[in-house]
Amino acid sequence: MDRAQKQEHIKFLNNLVENQSFIAVTHYKGLSVKELEELRFQAREVGAGFKITKNRLMKIAISGTKFECLSEMFKGPTAIAYSEDPVAAAKVCANFSKDNDDLVILGGALDGEMLDVIQLKNLAKLPSLDELRGKIVGLLCAPASSIAMITKAPSEKLARLFMAKSLSEETT
Repeated sequence: MDRAQKQEHIKFLNNLVENQSFIAVTHYKGLSVKELEELRFQAREVGAGFKITKNRLMKIAISGTKFECLSEMFKGPTAIAYSEDPVAAAKVCANFSKDNDDLVILGGALDGEMLDVIQLKNLAKLPSLDELRGKIVGLLCAPASSIAMITKAPSEKLARLFMAKSLSEETT
């Protein structure tokens, strides 16, 4: 990579991290290309991303951002998992590292707040933003459907009464 390409890559990385609320730093040594592709696929499914980084370029890219606190973690074969929804990237990393010991989570940051591995794994246990939205919609719809059933019940009973009455008159 020549100097111009490096500058362009640093700008790309800087724009990438500026638009995220969460970044996890991992070591990926020992993962095969197929495993890395699977990890990237899992991340994309939940609206997150996973990117192998060049340590020196990443340190430059995050300097002056809310993720500058992560610069000490960029040593060795590092990659980042990132997302706007903090739970999404944390879940992907935590779940993948359970099944594969070659992905080692070093830590992360949530809007500039440093997280250690335990905090990151606790974050991964929380419901995602989409799951929370679904629960809220379910809670909001439940009372409305209950009210609809309550108001519909008397009219159904009345209709059944008329039907029974008309059938009894026909038989007599």
